[in-house]
Amino acid sequence: MSQSLRTPLLFALVALLFVLQGSTDWWIFAGSWNSSLTILNMALISAVMALGVNLQWGYAGLFNVGIMGFVALGGLATVLIAMPPTPGAWGAGGFRIVAGLIMGAGTIMLMVWQYKTLAQGRLRALVMFATLVVGFVVFRWIFDAGVAGVEAINPAQTGYLGGLNPGGQDNYRGHGYMTLLAWPVGGLLAAGAAWLVGKTALGLRSDYLAIATLGIAEIILAVVKNEDWLGRGVKNVIGLPRPVPYEVDLQQSTSFIQKADAIGMNVTTASTLAVKLSYSLLFTIVLVVLVILAQLSLKSPWGRMMRAIRDNEVAARAMGKDVTHRHLQIFVLGSALCGLAGAMMTTLDGQLTPGTYQPLRYTFLIWVMVIVGGSGNNLGSVLGAFVIWFFWIQVEPIGNWLMSIVTSGMTDGSPLKTHLLDSAAHMRLFSMGIILLLVLRFSPRGLIPER
Repeated sequence: MSQSLRTPLLFALVALLFVLQGSTDWWIFAGSWNSSLTILNMALISAVMALGVNLQWGYAGLFNVGIMGFVALGGLATVLIAMPPTPGAWGAGGFRIVAGLIMGAGTIMLMVWQYKTLAQGRLRALVMFATLVVGFVVFRWIFDAGVAGVEAINPAQTGYLGGLNPGGQDNYRGHGYMTLLAWPVGGLLAAGAAWLVGKTALGLRSDYLAIATLGIAEIILAVVKNEDWLGRGVKNVIGLPRPVPYEVDLQQSTSFIQKADAIGMNVTTASTLAVKLSYSLLFTIVLVVLVILAQLSLKSPWGRMMRAIRDNEVAARAMGKDVTHRHLQIFVLGSALCGLAGAMMTTLDGQLTPGTYQPLRYTFLIWVMVIVGGSGNNLGSVLGAFVIWFFWIQVEPIGNWLMSIVTSGMTDGSPLKTHLLDSAAHMRLFSMGIILLLVLRFSPRGLIPER
């Protein structure tokens, strides 16, 4: 089958899975549009992450396993932009925190200047060491006092600086546009972190780069979890404003009630579906725009140059290409997409929960999506995201169905039957491995290979 025919056919089959999930309760399908849209929304967000990873790996061969850190930065950006400022926090210590961070950055910049300016020798080492000690002491003296002041403000409810939402504590939910503004900011925040990582780590070989990015991701996550003044840490930030209507507002709207009655649907159900459809529309617009831009870049001279660098760095360098600079470009772009997806996901959840950022979900699963869909093919990465996320959610009911058949002839209460039924919930990793092995065996380059 030609690839031009295979691509729409595979997307049509995936669309059929979501339709069956919403319209029938046959076999593993729930028969609920609510569950179908829930899976679809997370699949759209995962597709944006997979697209970012495909830019890095499929275009340039960069093995980034720090996806989780960039996703967390995107989620943090949503809090910093969309939430209202905490009353009194800036006066209590916010300005001291900013001054401390400036002091720390200034110390690093001063040490870099000293390293470049002073002659190599004992004097340079002593001057840099003295600068580090003095700068660190002053930084902690300024910064720690500010943190203590901010975190002491109503720690049960706030205890952090808050964001930039102009609505204040009483009306910030009415400024949902601030959440949409947080999405590109999340991408920029992740891009900035990726630039810092890339400047230091992109000179390493692929395996060392993977270790470096994983370590950076864990550092970012540790900061997000432990710096309560920044985003409440593991206490979580809840009640993020929505860029779409609230269910309760729709349920109180006369026109919406009339529309729900006209189609014979319960108002509560209709409001829930309307909100999820609104999210689906927003996420779809973002994904379509990103896919179009990625396809245009792939077919441009820049895209051809990136693939040439991926295939043979030595030949590319011989042709005068700045390989390290191009790697930095693509690394920043891919990480920005992961940050954007993290902001979108936090918006969908309505809360920032750093404790849920696990490498299994935000690194391993995204890589499986890219590999299964087709590394180097943007549409393949999107398809892989839909397929893998759908089965990631549906594996548990499939496992329950399979184990119920296997144990149907066993005596109720037997240890073996109990063990098998209890093991059904742990089939996700096993099933992902099976899917990955089958795809690699029968379609080694993915469902939609790179042309």
